[in-house]
Amino acid sequence: MSVTLDIRLKRANKVYHAGESVAGVIVLSCKEAVQHHGIFLSMEGLVNLQLSSKSVGVFEAFYNSVKPIPLISCSTEVAKAGKVPGGKTEIPFEFPLNTKGNKALYETYHGVFVNIQYTLRCDLKRSLLAKDLSRNCEFIVHCQPQKEKLAATPINFTITPDTLQNTRERSSLPKFLIRGHLDTTNCVISQPLTGEVEVESSDIPIKSIELQLVRVETCGCAEGYARDATEIQNIQIAEGDVRPALPIPIYMVFPRLFTCPTLETTNFKVEFEVNIVIVLHDDHLITENFPLKLCRV
Repeated sequence: MSVTLDIRLKRANKVYHAGESVAGVIVLSCKEAVQHHGIFLSMEGLVNLQLSSKSVGVFEAFYNSVKPIPLISCSTEVAKAGKVPGGKTEIPFEFPLNTKGNKALYETYHGVFVNIQYTLRCDLKRSLLAKDLSRNCEFIVHCQPQKEKLAATPINFTITPDTLQNTRERSSLPKFLIRGHLDTTNCVISQPLTGEVEVESSDIPIKSIELQLVRVETCGCAEGYARDATEIQNIQIAEGDVRPALPIPIYMVFPRLFTCPTLETTNFKVEFEVNIVIVLHDDHLITENFPLKLCRV
């Protein structure tokens, strides 16, 4: 006797803010009436932290202390033991999105070493002979937008062999001059990162110019901190040898779920950077790095 279980939220975009109610229906579909031992619904918000393989041996004590951080947890019985009639049954539910005490609700974020996730779970308990049914549904939490206007912080940059860092043999580098600007490094997460880059001169032809968005995740406690940078997305903004003094637009949309407002807590940090990467035909890589601060307004 098959029965299907589903959770449907009232909001199509599944986005909620602290203080609002997460509402929807549990949908049960079956051909014939089904006996059950209760239907339960739970809501959970967790921060999962993990260390990269390079950090495991360094922070043995810390590795044992990297436990999930609970943000919100509540459950309720939506239907007592009984029968679900044949056909389609909808059971409405509503959960207030409130934290206990002074805990904050962090924004939903899917990272590599930091993961902030909010889920609803529905369990339909059945007899020993029939397997229990369960269904998970993720919903998205956005932090409350800040009310004050975000001040733009434009930045101009010039890249030459002399400005590069982490270079061992500067004398062997080809000569080049690249200028540009970012319209702001204080970024609104719902708006694109914009700017321009210009190649004024280069001894070696250029193969490609790329825009690389990087997340910097830090997990730590008293024993130490593990900081790891990983790429989120890479956009090619120019291919082949570009004409000198041609303004090339910089335009990057921040991807949903893989970015969140810049976050700093006692146990972890989530920060963002953008790299402008110029690849020369001899496969020299020229990289200029800019820290970004992301906000929601």
